[in-house]
Amino acid sequence: MPLIAEVAVSNTAYSFDMLFSYGVPESMASELKPGCRVLIPFGRQDKPRTGIVMKTSVGEISCLKAVSELIDSEPALSEELLKLAVYVRENTFCTYFEAVKAMLPPAMSISVSEKYELSDNFCGYDGLSPDAARLLDALRAVEKSRDFNEICKSAASSGGRKLLNELCACGALISDNVLRQAAGDASVRMIRLSDRYIADSSGFKLTPKQKKAADFLAECGCASLKETAYMCGITAAVLTRLVASGAAEEYDAEVLRAVEGETDEKRRIDDVILSEEQEAVRGEVLSVLRQRRPKVFLLQGVTGSGKTSVFERLIADTIEMGRSALLMIPEIGLTPQILRRFRALFGDEVAVIHSGLTLGQRLDEYKRIKRGDAKIVIGTRSAVFAPLENIGLIVMDEEGERTYKSESAPRYSACDIAKQRCAHHGAVLLLASATPSIESRYLAEKGSYSLLRLTKRYSSNPLPEVEIIDMNEERQSGNRSEFSRRLKEEIDRNLRCGEQTILLLNRRGYHTIISCCDCFRPVYCPNCSVPMTYHKANGMMMCHYCGCVSEPVKICPSCGSDRLKSMGFGTQRLEEELEMFFPSARILRMDADTAFSRYSYEKNFNAFRRGDYDIMIGTQMIGKGLDFPKVTLVGVLSVDKALYAGDFRSYERTFSLITQVVGRSGRGSASGRALLQTFIPDHYVMNLAAQQDYDAFYREEITIRRAMVFPPICDMCVFCFSGIDEESVKNGSYAVLGLMNVRLRELCPKTPVRVLGPVKCSYGRINGKFRYRIIMKCKNNSEMRGFISEILVAGAGLPEMKRVSLYADMNGDTGV
Repeated sequence: MPLIAEVAVSNTAYSFDMLFSYGVPESMASELKPGCRVLIPFGRQDKPRTGIVMKTSVGEISCLKAVSELIDSEPALSEELLKLAVYVRENTFCTYFEAVKAMLPPAMSISVSEKYELSDNFCGYDGLSPDAARLLDALRAVEKSRDFNEICKSAASSGGRKLLNELCACGALISDNVLRQAAGDASVRMIRLSDRYIADSSGFKLTPKQKKAADFLAECGCASLKETAYMCGITAAVLTRLVASGAAEEYDAEVLRAVEGETDEKRRIDDVILSEEQEAVRGEVLSVLRQRRPKVFLLQGVTGSGKTSVFERLIADTIEMGRSALLMIPEIGLTPQILRRFRALFGDEVAVIHSGLTLGQRLDEYKRIKRGDAKIVIGTRSAVFAPLENIGLIVMDEEGERTYKSESAPRYSACDIAKQRCAHHGAVLLLASATPSIESRYLAEKGSYSLLRLTKRYSSNPLPEVEIIDMNEERQSGNRSEFSRRLKEEIDRNLRCGEQTILLLNRRGYHTIISCCDCFRPVYCPNCSVPMTYHKANGMMMCHYCGCVSEPVKICPSCGSDRLKSMGFGTQRLEEELEMFFPSARILRMDADTAFSRYSYEKNFNAFRRGDYDIMIGTQMIGKGLDFPKVTLVGVLSVDKALYAGDFRSYERTFSLITQVVGRSGRGSASGRALLQTFIPDHYVMNLAAQQDYDAFYREEITIRRAMVFPPICDMCVFCFSGIDEESVKNGSYAVLGLMNVRLRELCPKTPVRVLGPVKCSYGRINGKFRYRIIMKCKNNSEMRGFISEILVAGAGLPEMKRVSLYADMNGDTGV
């Protein structure tokens, strides 16, 4: 029976996304398998598109379009990942292709272009429509290939490809699809002796230089052209003539592009000594690993408790069992430090995946993992899709970080994906943090997760002593700077003692707001409802949301006044004031403006670790997971605004940030201390963060969430509307609300649902598009996901939604 391919097609809208059926030509039937990428004709005009085969079946194909081309000789995705793609689509409300695209390295993205040329065998115009005949005349009159392609492109855009298809069907034009991959395989030109020469070398008359090269190749088997020429002391021309004689042959050999993070340091796993508390945690997890059954552990360990050492031993245990392991980290900046530690232990068995790599490097790491050359993967969120086989352990370090939740389609949670993979492989998922997410701790209390604890620092040092500084008193005493007198004294003390200091200020730039003194309006980004930030380093005003850059304004755009005032305090200004107070101090600034290259994180953090700098200032990127033994002082300059970010998770995130950055202090032989500057010193979040008392914070926070019915007590789906016309967006949101109310009445009355909105988003305009949202409190079950999917599909067909985009995000951010 003929074979039918069910294909996930690229660039489809969610409202009409499905698996499309295509007939498989007999010549492809033996090679085409689920997971292979294909080229298919799509739509009324049969435009070529890429797709991936999700499944195959047998049946009648006479009424189906045929697959045009098979791109992969072997499946790009395994059966497990294809099933996972279906799960991602159903749970994140994306298209099939968006789900599978997230699993492949960006370098494997395929662009398709059509190339046309006139057929030499076509004569006459019989059967052609008048328009097709005129197009053929125009093409025949063209002399330059560039003009030929322009006419074809114009015909495709204006006539919808109808005329081009007609000319191809009658044989007047020949069409060919050109496929380009975003990044190709790296290769090196090699040389080896031919079989004929190996069988009988006496039949070849070689020059002395050629004979020297032949003897070298006979000894080593093969080598690159460059290496052969160098080792034999000859030129490339000699090798070219050797190949021409038939004594040798050239070929391309694949080479893998190296990833930064190589280390000469070698460690043995037996040198990783665990404390009694750490060994107890390892034993709990190891017992389940040996049973090969899926289970989720939540490891709550204070900062500096040695969680990474536990990971190292457990991953070594997993590899010893013949299984693979995945370690996920929340920030690219943590990758070099972790990668160096693990490569010192496990060598080339470690692969790394994150967006800071080049396209070629990510492709090569993907190939190493898929081939089984790397059994351990370290990476950020996207690494959860690594093509590992026989997974035994997945570790999510700092599991409460929001970077583990994707903000673009597919809007998946890495934790949810990890659970699915562990269920498939019978693996253990280990979630770890000093400040677990409220959702994870809640599930641990319910018994869905097993809670493990590390209550002591590995070095036996106490946790840093934290002092709260009331900045109201500083202002009353005449201190107008961002540095309290106490913080200045402690920084000076550290400089005199040769110890290092970390200062956290979670705001980039120099001035955070430029405001008018007459109309009191800030200078907004022209594309967003966000104030522009002045950056002194380049003398420009920048929007941190859309990236808009402009010259500093001298006239208020709202009222025309020239009385503008710069306010706010960012990391650039902090650096400038530090240089003024401590002229001899060596200062390192780490924020998105200084750490934009893939090497800057490692370079700067290594320099600080070596002691090349006395003070490091930065945003939240310096607050988690980093280990600097010489740091004995941490100063938190201002996090008050974070408490009122408009998101129900703002208290949780503020507590976590303070606790984590304070934990960078005192990790070496000397004890640590921290100063927390605030204008709200009596706020319970500030006090509990200063005490580093997560359990007390959790009790307070879960009480509020129960009272307000927020996650984890329920799930929360956000419907987001956007468009260039605000009135259209607003009308569209109300039209969808009406549709939701009608459909909700049809659901089972016992289904608890609360719908809030529509309202304008906290930032009502981003990148030129106005934004509204509807928040729905519900339970994330199959019935509710079906309802959400139905609303997205039906909503797209409403007349009010004609110029409005809509997507749904389950348990995503609500405060942006």
